[in-house]
Amino acid sequence: MADQKKIEEAVRMLLEGIGEDVTREGLVDTPNRIARMYEEIFKGMEEDPAQHLCKTFAVDSNEIVVEKDITFYSTCEHHMMPFYGKAHIAYIPDGRVVGISKLARTVEVYARRLQIQEQMTTQVADAVMEHLRPQGVMVMVEAEHMCMTMRGVSKPGSRTVTMAARGCFRDDPQLQQYFFEMIRR
Repeated sequence: MADQKKIEEAVRMLLEGIGEDVTREGLVDTPNRIARMYEEIFKGMEEDPAQHLCKTFAVDSNEIVVEKDITFYSTCEHHMMPFYGKAHIAYIPDGRVVGISKLARTVEVYARRLQIQEQMTTQVADAVMEHLRPQGVMVMVEAEHMCMTMRGVSKPGSRTVTMAARGCFRDDPQLQQYFFEMIRR
């Protein structure tokens, strides 16, 4: 659980460090607002993705399941700036499926942590493999990073794409191609 008092004090120190007057009207409540915001945007640190992937349903066929265009917002651990975009997940069940909203909730758990996109991508793939035990899973994440658009190289619109393939998706180029075709429709 986040320590609101520590966050508030750190924000006050940051504001003072950049030369602001923490007693001026517009900033008096800012430390508290930021502490509450951090509790919300980092709530995934206290959540277990298993809670979303543990309830499964039997299926007769093991056809590919794709959930695409899952919007997420996350925060990069390098600059503590947002990155945001879409996640796409495909898996081939091995007799069991999960409710489709649960894939989006799994993305949300990992997105609501301080981390890097590459790690988030592999965490989602590994969680689906561990808890659903499918024949395979493929995850692709496309995101714009504010550290690339607001500062540094200042290249708005550039996207970072990461992928993770597990099980049958890892070694089957045709299956990978099918995944790419499905998410581009």
